[in-house]
Amino acid sequence: MTYRILVVDDEENICFTLERFLQDEGYAVLTARGCQEAIDIISSTEFDLIFTDIMLADRSGMEILNEIRNRNLSCPVVMITGVPSVETASEAVRLGAFDYLPKPVLQKDLVRVASTALKHKAVVDEKETLRTNLKAIFKSVRDGIITVDREFKVIEINQAAEMICGMARQEFLGKSLKSLNSPSCKRCVDILRKTLDQKKMTETRFITCRREPCREQVVSLSANPLINNKGSLSGAVLVIRDETRLATLEKNLKERSVFHNIVGKNEKMQGIYALIENLANVRSTVLVTGESGTGKELVVEALHYMGVSSDKPLVKVNCGSLSENLLESELFGHVRGSFSGAVKDRVGRFQMADKGTIFLDEIGDITPKMQVALLRVLQEKEFERVGESIPIKVDVRVVAATNKNIKEEVEAGRFRQDLYYRLKVVEMRLPPLKERRDDIPLLITHFQREFNAQMDKNILGVSEDVKNLFLRYEWAGNIRELKHVMEHAFIFCRGNIISMAHLPQEMIDVPLGEEMAKLLSALKKSRWNKTKAAEILGMSRQNLYRKLKEYGIDQ
Repeated sequence: MTYRILVVDDEENICFTLERFLQDEGYAVLTARGCQEAIDIISSTEFDLIFTDIMLADRSGMEILNEIRNRNLSCPVVMITGVPSVETASEAVRLGAFDYLPKPVLQKDLVRVASTALKHKAVVDEKETLRTNLKAIFKSVRDGIITVDREFKVIEINQAAEMICGMARQEFLGKSLKSLNSPSCKRCVDILRKTLDQKKMTETRFITCRREPCREQVVSLSANPLINNKGSLSGAVLVIRDETRLATLEKNLKERSVFHNIVGKNEKMQGIYALIENLANVRSTVLVTGESGTGKELVVEALHYMGVSSDKPLVKVNCGSLSENLLESELFGHVRGSFSGAVKDRVGRFQMADKGTIFLDEIGDITPKMQVALLRVLQEKEFERVGESIPIKVDVRVVAATNKNIKEEVEAGRFRQDLYYRLKVVEMRLPPLKERRDDIPLLITHFQREFNAQMDKNILGVSEDVKNLFLRYEWAGNIRELKHVMEHAFIFCRGNIISMAHLPQEMIDVPLGEEMAKLLSALKKSRWNKTKAAEILGMSRQNLYRKLKEYGIDQ
């Protein structure tokens, strides 16, 4: 037997709601307009239920749905609109549409379904409004927005992202970002992978990307995980902000505060930024020097990703953490059976980095034998795997880094002079943090943002006494030490402001440096009169101002 439902209603909005409600439950819906058309349908068809809006009752949609299902009703459904409900219902009963049901049952069903219809309409309207609003927001935002699933497949992309990335929407939708042939996509994939792995926000600021054959752009990227109300990860959303105009302005004013994730606007850092730009598109070997914790690895990443080979590999090797034999195998690879434990062939890091960049960290710690092997690669652009005599040609840019004074190592006979000059085609010295104290407030803000995102906190900053301590502290571990101190403070801070109580005790106990103590003493004696303080110290006012800026001393 074919079961049918007749919906009778004289209001367009309720009719529409019932139609959506029934369609959502899998019923086919037919519509009729006008009393005569309704009577014609009633006269020719048998129905099991008649829905109308004679009156309302406080019934849930689930209760009504269960009642409909209990009657085993199936399609089609006939909806009749634009007719007086009571009269049409009465006519339907008179014509036998509801002959087998008593009138009280008819009245009860009519009341329940009408109530459900109104509630369902409210939900449908709310969802439609939300969908329309989100679509408008997605379209109007100036930042590029790309949503992906857990396999990096693009779900949606807005117009701003099309403009920034230089690709049409159709080129993105349904495709994995990993498969798109664009150098800039690699950086997007990297940040999305980190977000999906950690289920936390990730960001990288002021990086250079290229879209052929268009201009070079500076963008900031941030990614957030998409987690549903059950806590399941469904994907991530990537926001791309075009920072090109701001970066160009700061560059011209020599006031760049962020450069490829390097934070700092100190004059010495502006020189570093300019040098990186000059070296990015040349293949010359670069030696990056500076104390431990000054950010040498970030400089190497900027050199690589700003260059034309940014889509090629960047391979990193910590030379100081490996023994001589392990380092040789790591750099050049080996063949099976070449030594104990060599159970299969291995590709070396130089071969992995072909056409790209290899970063040799702690280069000052390698042995004399490895110095000779490395010199050969730099001179001849070839090497041999351990246990093999066949030379392998590579085109690799070498960037080395060390916290040692290599010139002193050469003079002491511990480092080959010819290798030193091969590595030092261009030397880039990173200043310690104590030489760029004016960058400390910037770094505090940077780590504040980073740890707020990592730990899901809302810490607004540091207290004035903490800031003053940071500005006069010696920072032997440089930026790395500052980061660890901030992380320590975030762990113990339960409020919105980091105070002295949240800092490591050993930091608080450290006395002031001798020179800083003299400066503060003179300023105190002169009641912060800079001219008198300079006289007390026996230096010019210009020199005093320079010292105050260096130490970050401010009344």
